[in-house]
Amino acid sequence: MMLIEGIFAAVTTPFYPDERVYFRKLEANVAHYSRSLLAGMVVLGSTGESPALDDTETREVLSTAAEAASTEKVLIAGVNRESLRSVIELAEFAARCQYDAVLVRTPTYYSTQMTPEVVKNYFCAVADRSPLPVVLYNIPRCVPYQIPVEMVAELAHHPNIIAIKDSSGSLERIQGIVEATRNAPKRAVRVTPVFEAVTGRMLSSIAEQAATFVPAGDLAGGAAMAVAPPAAPLKTRTKEVGFQVLTGSASIILPSLEAGASGAILGFGACAPEACYEVYFAWKDRDSKLAAEKQARIAKPNVRIAAELGIAGVKYACDFNGYYGGYPRQPLLPLNASQKREVETLLAEIRN
Repeated sequence: MMLIEGIFAAVTTPFYPDERVYFRKLEANVAHYSRSLLAGMVVLGSTGESPALDDTETREVLSTAAEAASTEKVLIAGVNRESLRSVIELAEFAARCQYDAVLVRTPTYYSTQMTPEVVKNYFCAVADRSPLPVVLYNIPRCVPYQIPVEMVAELAHHPNIIAIKDSSGSLERIQGIVEATRNAPKRAVRVTPVFEAVTGRMLSSIAEQAATFVPAGDLAGGAAMAVAPPAAPLKTRTKEVGFQVLTGSASIILPSLEAGASGAILGFGACAPEACYEVYFAWKDRDSKLAAEKQARIAKPNVRIAAELGIAGVKYACDFNGYYGGYPRQPLLPLNASQKREVETLLAEIRN
């Protein structure tokens, strides 16, 4: 079980002009996000152009991002393929890279055969075999199948299905999922004293430091060496958490939180993470007026940049806002000059 709470950036995948993956820029972006107040990152979701990467690139991107991320940030790996076997192989790789959960959507190619029985069986089979907790991914504009609310309610009882990212953009649907999953089993999760997520990488880092620490008195011969003491044991507590619902639309962060969502996973969060987080922080601080102002500030830019201009819009917005975006991989095309000016205007008051 993992706490999936707060604002998550859906990370882009940078490319060179010749379309090779630009790993140095990926490292820089992830390190930049790690210095923010984001709860974590999703690597190789829709914004990460996961369908455009081959298996080798997918593994290298997952590995590179995990190595560059701060241990305190929750990492969720997009592991989507068209077969159960391939998804499990990627989930196992993500576990070796110490991700905290996997994001799984419905297969797309045989869309007419994705009956409710097939889809439910697929998600259950993934959850049965995945070494990491599963976050369901509902994105009807990319996948010609919307996971029924009733099915989400059933899947929420699976011990390894912990959350859903719903990118329908429908507040009514978010409200429906929250209500339908209220009776899902509550599970104990490990959290910090201030109720933030404890990641596997945090625990591994402390264990590694303890294992490599050599007291000065045990050093034989030679000049004296200054050895840093091992990190103090991580203080944790437990929190009871039910099924977690996250919106995929930056335009409805606030009303989703008010409806009972635990957070948001956002493509717009890749180019404007602080602006998205400010909505969550104001809501958390119970400043409803400020939260509404912060929500209104990003609603129109999100619709135009993330929803309408898509990957190219988000990537150019990253370039404009202090991250590396670059061009999308073909067949997607970059923005034209007029669209770039529009993005710049929309982000004029939303800088990082």
